[in-house]
Amino acid sequence: MEGSLMEQQLKVGRWMRTVAVLAMAIWCTGWSQEAVSDPNESTKPAASDPNNNPTAPPGQTGPAPTAEVIPTVIIRSIEFVGNKKYTDKILKQRIGIELGERYDPFLAEGGRRTIIDVYQTVGYTFVHVEWDKEQARHGRLLYVITEGPRVKIHAVRFVGNKAFSRGTLGKLLKTKQSRWLVMPGYYSDQTVRDDAEKLRSFYYKKGYLGYDVQVHTEFAANREGVVITFQIHEGPPYRVAQIVYTGNRLLSTEQLRAATELAEGRIYQKDKAEIDAKHVVGIYREKGFIEADVRQSPKFQPDVNDNRVTVEFAITEGRQFRIGRIEVTGNEVSQDKSVRRVLDEYGFTPGQLYNAKLAPPQGSGTIDRYVQRAVLAEQVLIRPEPAESGDPNQKDVRVDITEGMTGMIMPGVGVSSDSGVMGQLIYTQNNFDIKNWPQTWSEFFSMKGFRGGGQSLRIALEPGTEVSRYSVAFTNPYFRDKPISLELAGRKYKRFLESYNEGRLAGQVEFEHRQWGRWRKILGFRAENVGVLDLASDAPQEIRDVAGHSTLFGVKIGTGLTEVDDIYQPHTGHVVRMAYEQVTGHSAFGLVTASAVQYFTLYEDVLDRKTVLAAKVQLGTVVGTAPPFEKFYAGGMGQYSIRGFDYRGISTRGLQVFDNPDPNVVPQKRDPIGSNYVALANTEIVIPLIGENLSALAFADTGIIDTGHWRLSTGIGIQILVPQIFGNVPMRFEYGLPLIYEDWDETRRFNFTMGALF
Repeated sequence: MEGSLMEQQLKVGRWMRTVAVLAMAIWCTGWSQEAVSDPNESTKPAASDPNNNPTAPPGQTGPAPTAEVIPTVIIRSIEFVGNKKYTDKILKQRIGIELGERYDPFLAEGGRRTIIDVYQTVGYTFVHVEWDKEQARHGRLLYVITEGPRVKIHAVRFVGNKAFSRGTLGKLLKTKQSRWLVMPGYYSDQTVRDDAEKLRSFYYKKGYLGYDVQVHTEFAANREGVVITFQIHEGPPYRVAQIVYTGNRLLSTEQLRAATELAEGRIYQKDKAEIDAKHVVGIYREKGFIEADVRQSPKFQPDVNDNRVTVEFAITEGRQFRIGRIEVTGNEVSQDKSVRRVLDEYGFTPGQLYNAKLAPPQGSGTIDRYVQRAVLAEQVLIRPEPAESGDPNQKDVRVDITEGMTGMIMPGVGVSSDSGVMGQLIYTQNNFDIKNWPQTWSEFFSMKGFRGGGQSLRIALEPGTEVSRYSVAFTNPYFRDKPISLELAGRKYKRFLESYNEGRLAGQVEFEHRQWGRWRKILGFRAENVGVLDLASDAPQEIRDVAGHSTLFGVKIGTGLTEVDDIYQPHTGHVVRMAYEQVTGHSAFGLVTASAVQYFTLYEDVLDRKTVLAAKVQLGTVVGTAPPFEKFYAGGMGQYSIRGFDYRGISTRGLQVFDNPDPNVVPQKRDPIGSNYVALANTEIVIPLIGENLSALAFADTGIIDTGHWRLSTGIGIQILVPQIFGNVPMRFEYGLPLIYEDWDETRRFNFTMGALF
């Protein structure tokens, strides 16, 4: 036994010595691998499809490299011959080989294949590339290129498609037919393969689970053109036979069904099923199941002729957690309480169930954004961590804050179809702290003081061509550390109107007590001095009666309810507001206002981009007799918006009164004097185009005032969100077409509002 073992050890030792000697010999002699092209490669026919149409151009593949012993060679030059489409400089950049590098046949072959890919991507399907092996041994890397014809796509055809039109399928593809001077449409084999995969994915997502998509190419005799045919076998759409939930122990099937839109008898669509799976995950995570996971999959029926599937939602519930300790880190300027107050308002506090729908474990949740807005941070990540207490049913919370610039002095220009052009010099501090006074003048001028409390201060100087505004506004969203917002504002305002110039000097105080998911309480006060100046020579009597200065004092009480999925960008839910203001001073009257907005998500894709329908109703009426500057005006893009009409374009009109009457001139009701009531209904669909920052929209607006019949307009537009500059206020460009209007209404089809920095 011992002798046998010793013999085996001696054999292993001899084998290891042999391997070591061989490795040393290879290292000393400089073994390398070199790719050798087949000399007959250019004459070989391309790979063919079942119809014997060439689909793989020659030169795309070659024989395997063979081993060859060569000395170490340094590349002294890289040259190209026969290249007309691309310059030497571009090709050198693409192959990624540098002068002075050690010559490596594998890298040289990789460069050849890269050049082929570069040409074939732009339509040179039959390009052929070789590199000179003999020249390479002397440090000269020479690529010989035969570009061949650039292949145009003469036609793109679809065969076998019945459920979806050619136009619908064509929109999915990058492969396009060549159109003279408009779209060159060059052939790329890789693009065609990718497009075939897009068609397969499209049919699968639409429920055609028995699909088959094949591609056939037919090249012209001169190889300068190609006809591409996508052969499609659709099969019937598969419907849902039943929906099964597995793994759910703590939540009932009825609770889960309420979160899914998929139903028996409907066509199975993968995208909608994936969204339903996300909704089910949301139910679990809202109840503290941080690690919950749901996977959906269609299961085919035993009978192959039964075009139905059983959709299974496989649920992994995991453990239910409560919130332990909350730690705030990274906030050098922002105070802890500025963060904790936001968490407290939405019930994300120690002892509560860990709402992972608000704060998902990977971050970037709704409450992350709320905290980020509150302290104007660059980034906020709220993540669960193992509980320091060791309790397996708890998760501590870590709030990581990356602080950003919260204050700025912003010179610029604002443009609006309602207000014209305005110059802007604006100072904003969105993480203001009125108690944090700067200790030195340098802290004052560098804006290091007055920061960290989550309050906001805005000082604006905005002289303009039609409107000039000068204002100071201070907001504390958590007055006395409670969810009560306090707003103090003072402003001076002047606007050039149709028959007079209006000026206002005003101060305002408003409190709003918020309760998440419950009705809010609103209390406000205002004091204003209103000037009706520079009357036109034909100003109506209603304007002449209030010429000069008037003093007003108002007390407002109101209520509201906000129940939306996201307070900054709502997709579902509703917002309701009602208020009554009693005004005294030179005039005594009341103002009743009410509004309600309902948001519906019409469609949600797998990237969570949502198409949203918003329906809004607004009402306003005067109790008593109000001066014209306190009445209601509709039109434009303001509070009482009916797009397609001018700002204040919908209003009761006053009869002209002339300073120097001319008996030959008949007075007309021309200038607006305001309406005693207004009722509006607006609907709008916003469709995301790129993320949620660029969207298309379509709208229909209608309304009525105390004179005339209902007005109606419809239109389209573009919405751009740049939160880093404009906050949550979008830039909008809208085209509205008035369909029903009165003869005296003033229309304006194009409306826009935009801000731009110097």
